Amino acid sequence: MAKTYIYPIVLLVLMLSVSALAYGGGSAAIAADGKYFISGIVRDSVDNEPVPMASVSIDGSAAGTLSDIRGVFEMTVPDGTRCLIVNSQGYRRKVVPIRKNRVNVYEIKLAPQAETLGEVVIRKKKYSKKNNPAVDLMERIRATQKVNDPRRNPYYNYDKYERITIGLNNITPNSKGKENAIMKRFPFLWEHVDTSEISGKPILPLSVKETSSQIHCRRSPESQREVITGLKSEGVDEITDQESVRAFLQDVLREIDLYDKDINILQNRFVSPLSPIAADFYKFYITDSMEIDGEKALQLSFYPHNRSVFGFVGQMYVVPSDTAMFIRRVTMRVDPEINLNFIESMYIDQEYERGPDGSRLKTRDDLTMEISVVPGLQGMYARRNVAYDNHNFDRPDDEKDIFGKMAETSIQPQARLRDEEFWRSVRLFELPPAESRISDMLTRLRSNKLYFYGEKFIKLMASGYVATGHDTKFDIGPLNTFVSGNSLEGFRMRLGGMTTGNLSRHWFTRFYVAHGFRDHKWKYGFELEYSFNEKRFHSREFPVHSVRLNSSYDIDQIGQNYLFTNQDNFVLAWKRMEDNRVSYSRLNKLTYTLELENHFSVIAAVANDCQFSSRLLQFAVTDGSASSGIMTQKNIYSFNETWGELTLRYAPGEKFYQTRSHRLPINLDAPVMTLTHRVAPGGAFGNRWHVQRTEASIMKRFWFSAWGYLDVMAKGGHVWSSRTPYTQMFIPNANLSYTVQPESFSLMNAMEFVADSYVQTDLTYWANGAILNYIPYVRKLKLREVFSLRTFWGKLSERNNPRLNGDMLAFPGQDVAVTDVSRTPYAEVGVGLDNILKCLRVDYVWRITHRHPGYKIDRSGVRIAFHVTF
Repeated sequence: MAKTYIYPIVLLVLMLSVSALAYGGGSAAIAADGKYFISGIVRDSVDNEPVPMASVSIDGSAAGTLSDIRGVFEMTVPDGTRCLIVNSQGYRRKVVPIRKNRVNVYEIKLAPQAETLGEVVIRKKKYSKKNNPAVDLMERIRATQKVNDPRRNPYYNYDKYERITIGLNNITPNSKGKENAIMKRFPFLWEHVDTSEISGKPILPLSVKETSSQIHCRRSPESQREVITGLKSEGVDEITDQESVRAFLQDVLREIDLYDKDINILQNRFVSPLSPIAADFYKFYITDSMEIDGEKALQLSFYPHNRSVFGFVGQMYVVPSDTAMFIRRVTMRVDPEINLNFIESMYIDQEYERGPDGSRLKTRDDLTMEISVVPGLQGMYARRNVAYDNHNFDRPDDEKDIFGKMAETSIQPQARLRDEEFWRSVRLFELPPAESRISDMLTRLRSNKLYFYGEKFIKLMASGYVATGHDTKFDIGPLNTFVSGNSLEGFRMRLGGMTTGNLSRHWFTRFYVAHGFRDHKWKYGFELEYSFNEKRFHSREFPVHSVRLNSSYDIDQIGQNYLFTNQDNFVLAWKRMEDNRVSYSRLNKLTYTLELENHFSVIAAVANDCQFSSRLLQFAVTDGSASSGIMTQKNIYSFNETWGELTLRYAPGEKFYQTRSHRLPINLDAPVMTLTHRVAPGGAFGNRWHVQRTEASIMKRFWFSAWGYLDVMAKGGHVWSSRTPYTQMFIPNANLSYTVQPESFSLMNAMEFVADSYVQTDLTYWANGAILNYIPYVRKLKLREVFSLRTFWGKLSERNNPRLNGDMLAFPGQDVAVTDVSRTPYAEVGVGLDNILKCLRVDYVWRITHRHPGYKIDRSGVRIAFHVTF
């Protein structure tokens, strides 16, 4: 669920940046000395596949070049050149007229050369993996993966240089011959146009991110550390949190290990052609041979049995005489019919060389994608190009310092301050001119007022806060809480803000004021935080080491706790039933937080919470006992709860997108474990009742290769004290809105169940089209299945039941905690369709237990969610 919120943030920045270009407001192809630059791609006219090693020459001249493995070529030609001559073995010679213009990009299609053959009888042969030399070859390659794995050595080190480029794709006149709206408004952008490595189409880079690092691997004890020595980022996404964007892009555009059973990319799992199930998932053919480094290599081609599933179409090049079955090169792409969102084409190219000990050493990992977010609108281009060098198997001199770090990735203090001389020394491949001038392009764009203010609007939409200046010291927000509503307050308005690191790197404040137009009460919240770590912009930046003081007076929606969003979010104001379990709360809280680089954290807090009755929720205290047969209630206006709490949390490998108020998990692959204990001493600090409770939870995602994944959440707790107020017992989270919310129940009433011992589970299986991909015609809709099961087992012991004991906080209604879920747990299931219009999830949810409890409930219903994913 969390990535539902992340994709819109990233896509919003990119798409609105395009809009700002289109409505805001000399050619790079021109060279000196009467020459100009041209580029393009050579394709097969039948299957549209690239034609590598095609000869491209100037008519009447010996000058020319060859297309690369992708079919892409680049060359400089003199002014007045009229045509190119294109040749390739097995294809007809083609003459291509050219003319100097702003784009100078050509797509050339060669027709296969027909040959006269004798009479041939063709018999269609059904594919079989048995007695198939291509499958045998694949199995031989897979069997040697440990033999030539460089990590089998005690130590393995190498340098890594990574560049991620994001831009606009296919900057050409439209079908009616009209010039692109962006380029028409900003003609100087032609100076920054480059060429796509996939299609040869002209692209306009908008963002370039470079990372230089050193990788150190140790076999025993097994560990890997990355030391980032240089970080550089330029582009239109500078207005977002750069650390979060970098974490998101590195997770989405991961490096590819061909020898893994699954290839993790675009936050999906693709079956590797060397997976243990590859022989059943793919069809393999030996299709050709080519010379690599003076040796004849076989071309092993593969493609999935079902074109809609998460697999690749590609080729591996292997020298058959090599006993280690050493892979020299791999090229892969996705099928056009794959059930994958936004990706028009994707190309992967890897190269390897042999180490002195026979190890396979990856020297290049290149991923290129063409993206279409909305059909008919400007497309996007993304490329993640990684090069590796200086491979060695030496023991690092500073081994203790390197492997002694808790975090797998560390950033050197001067990494973001590197000069151009450093970058020239670490770049393992050349930076194209168009990408080297991003900062100049942005300076010229921002001189346009409409673009300048358009960028401000994009920043506002992405962050949810309104800046009050250039180096803003105070921001107003969050915007999505300005207007909302609930059953107690009616229409509610709220205004707030926060200070930034431009005012102080250590001291931070937040505040808000709110007013309900039905209860006519003013509410407030104030926060003062001191960070022991120097922050760049706001106090929530990882890692947190701080002391925070909160003071607030606001409503308390008991039994409703929404993750990843604020309870004032206007979307949650639309509810399926009236919420009358709402009180007022005056909370003062002091919190100490310590987060470590390995994502282990300790949170210690002390708080005083004074709960006040409202017109919807009247607090009362029981009097009498069940044994006497007489139980009465006495209304009270308020009561105090003063407690201390200790929380331990561990999430190894966790990645998240950091907003100013929340952390949205980028993926749930890493386990998240928490343990919390709370104590409120009875008779002290104003406490009327004693409280002692413990709660634990774990969350993890489990992948089933190309057939989706299962999100598992389990938690439980126990109250050790007696006569505990129900506000301190365990109340399952009831979702009263029509949306799907994580870790909440869609058909449960607020405060329907109260327990002092409980176990809760939440299972959601995202099938990624495991069924629908195999249904003809239906699979063209690219729908995906989603199944959910949520359960709650709870027990309310006699010692904590206010219906059996006097001097306890009485339940606020006869329908609270009357259903026994200790014998038959509460359960609800959901079946839904995901990926509707690439952005919607619609579930139908059934309550399968306790369907007739004797009070009003929802037994079933439709729930929706905005869910964007690849």
